[in-house]
Amino acid sequence: MVRPIGTFVVVPALPRSLSRLRDLAYNLLWSWDYDIIDLFRRLSEEDWAASGHNPVRMLNMVPQDRLNELAEDDAFLAHLDQVWARFERYMTWPHTWYRKLLPEPPRPLIAYFSMEFGISEALPIYSGGLGILAGDHLKSASDLGIDLVGVGLLYQQGYFRQHLNAEGWQEEYYPVQDFSLLPATLEEGPDGEPLTINLAVGDRMVAVYVWRVNVGRVSLFMLDTNVPTNAPQDQVITSRLYGGDLDMRIRQEIVLGMGGLRALARLGIRPDVCHLNEGHSGFLLLERIRSLMAEHNHTFGEAREIVRAGTVFTTHTPVPAGIDRFPPYMMERYFGLYAHEIGLSMDEFMALGRENPADRNSPFSPTMLALNLAAYSNGVSRLHGVVSRRMFQPLWPGVPANEVPISSVTNGVHQLSFISHEMAALYERYLGPRWREEPGDQSVWAQAADIPPEELWRTHERRRERLVAFARRRLREQLRRQGATPDELEQAEEVLDPAALTIGFGRRFTTYKRATLLLRDPQRLAGILNQPGRPVQIIFAGKAHPADEPAKRLIRDIYELSRQPEFRYHLVFIEDYDMIVARYMVQGSDVWLNTPRRPLEASGTSGMKAAANGALNVSVLDGWWAEAYQPEIGWAIGRGEPGEDPEREEEREADSLYDILEHEVVPLFYQRSRDGLPRRWIERMKASIQALCPIYNSNRMVTEYVQRFYLPAAEQVWQLSMEDLTGAKRLAAWVDRVRSEWPRLAFVSVNAEVPDELTVGQAIPITARVYLGALTPDDVWVEVYYGRLDGSGDIDPATANTVILESHGQVAPETYEFAGELVGQAGGSNGYTLRLLPRNLELASPHELHLIRWAAS
Repeated sequence: MVRPIGTFVVVPALPRSLSRLRDLAYNLLWSWDYDIIDLFRRLSEEDWAASGHNPVRMLNMVPQDRLNELAEDDAFLAHLDQVWARFERYMTWPHTWYRKLLPEPPRPLIAYFSMEFGISEALPIYSGGLGILAGDHLKSASDLGIDLVGVGLLYQQGYFRQHLNAEGWQEEYYPVQDFSLLPATLEEGPDGEPLTINLAVGDRMVAVYVWRVNVGRVSLFMLDTNVPTNAPQDQVITSRLYGGDLDMRIRQEIVLGMGGLRALARLGIRPDVCHLNEGHSGFLLLERIRSLMAEHNHTFGEAREIVRAGTVFTTHTPVPAGIDRFPPYMMERYFGLYAHEIGLSMDEFMALGRENPADRNSPFSPTMLALNLAAYSNGVSRLHGVVSRRMFQPLWPGVPANEVPISSVTNGVHQLSFISHEMAALYERYLGPRWREEPGDQSVWAQAADIPPEELWRTHERRRERLVAFARRRLREQLRRQGATPDELEQAEEVLDPAALTIGFGRRFTTYKRATLLLRDPQRLAGILNQPGRPVQIIFAGKAHPADEPAKRLIRDIYELSRQPEFRYHLVFIEDYDMIVARYMVQGSDVWLNTPRRPLEASGTSGMKAAANGALNVSVLDGWWAEAYQPEIGWAIGRGEPGEDPEREEEREADSLYDILEHEVVPLFYQRSRDGLPRRWIERMKASIQALCPIYNSNRMVTEYVQRFYLPAAEQVWQLSMEDLTGAKRLAAWVDRVRSEWPRLAFVSVNAEVPDELTVGQAIPITARVYLGALTPDDVWVEVYYGRLDGSGDIDPATANTVILESHGQVAPETYEFAGELVGQAGGSNGYTLRLLPRNLELASPHELHLIRWAAS
């Protein structure tokens, strides 16, 4: 090996008339603009494919003679002019949704932090749904004109690439990325040198480069520790996504959260609101507190309240095992000096991220930190919101699970990034341009009813044919690499049928997603796939985490089954699942299959992408499908009721899936009219498009975040920061006073005139005397909590109501009387009790401080 004594970057010598191609290549707007893609494909179809759909790399591949030729090609230059005009119009358009919502400044600036971003296959720094969602969030923020920046890590090796060996076992490899060939530019300081952030990571200072990726109107800033001056063990911090041990994980999260916020500050970017996409970036909250204390001489409490007001946290985790937890010794090593700097003891610091602050041996979790310091927290579907409230309820002792302040915003997908070129043209013809500009408008999608059945079906058939051709091509490459015989390579040409009912299953492989549920009864499945005149085929794709051996065995099981004679031509596993594979699958599948163990699928979005391309969903009632399912648009596996025995539940759901395929899906698909069209199937396709596309898109999702979280969060931050920060000082002092006095609060007496029987609508007068210590009636809510009794004699939270009692003044030293009445509503046995909650209109929720006091029974 020969080491260079210097390095340099060679860039293509673009003729002057083609210079705008460089600007187009370095803005990922092209990833959802077919006109720009067509322009680059026109340069060289072969180089477009060979570059991995990366126009920056492609411009370095196209021969200079070809570039010179196109520089004199009037037709190409006219195409470039047309594309450039559209590009400039998009980038400078003043009448965006955000500008219409907020015509005058100030407009909140949002910083969106995520461990991974799936924007394009040209920037392979994603592993699965979390990253794709983050990429879609940025794309919709761009389309809507929202003032938002993204922050992430630029991985030198990214997530692993997948090969299957001859026995079907997954093998991982990590190609090193050449950043000079990515659509990213290195930020520079005033001296023209790379902008460098210096960050303490444990006992060493780590230098961090900052790269900028343009995503339409949005900038994504990516951090890179592969800096020559760093120690070797620090250069690899940003080497691999989700690689390494727990120590590597905490160092990555320190760089993402704390380094990310410092990078924004060096760039002069001061976000009003920070949105944490999962807990990986939770440490940014600590850095934000530290910077407020250092720059504005705040106390810890004052800085904490400003940070809390301006933080949005989205959890994607449906099980406690999915949460990062760092042991006390590791936190001491990496944050001991930090705790001292902000004036906290190590125990006080650790309590910020512990589920039980009193347990000095328990680990620190950035997720718990985020839940403790975010005014707004949410899950990613309605069902996941319920699951999250139950899972994290211990953080709010005494608070009923359904009142835990974790709401939900159901995920959506950036449809322009996943709808096929042919389907997009069909929508353009019959729905008009508003399907792109206003995808949340139901009246736009209602026009899908006007698409002629034959056009919709022929369009979908073309995509299925392309999927089959792609799968055969990938299978040949896989077999050739495995040393297959000429006969085996020839057989790959005959795998799958371009006209057969095609089921797609593409997602991260892990045991709870149950990829092999469909394979539970191979004999029954073989009968479904091989029925004469009604063939069915299944295409699988997905990666298992390198450390997840059970998931790897699932892939091997599918591979082995695919080699058996009765499955050889009907079942395929496509290796190296990425955005390219995903697009082929969601665009060409007739049915999209999803079989998670409920309720472990937080949301899932692949079915949304498939639906936008005309596929029908067959899914367990979990994640997004639990709220989206309607009988006329797809099928539900099981009844959505978890059983006590997982094995029996899986058996029942497998039987349900086979029944759906045998008696409903297959017959409907092959029920053809005289012109050969499956008209009833096409009716379902249209109904699915009309029902799902206006709701399950990322523009709807992002506007929901803006209106429900970003705007009120920013408003509160501004209020707390006004007038020499008197608002923050006032709120922090109030919080400290309430926390200090809360243990002393007590109900002195409760009097209620309760008859033996109460008719519906009849009122019960209630009076309570409450000892408030140094607090006043303005500091607390006194509520009656009542509802039907469950089988254990407790008030059922699902039926509970609350009534606020009004203060009637002081009746004894530090004791006040409150009165009101409850009205009987639900028939049957009811109960009531009283409770106290903190009262301050500057709180996003009465439960924000995790304080509650119930009347003793």
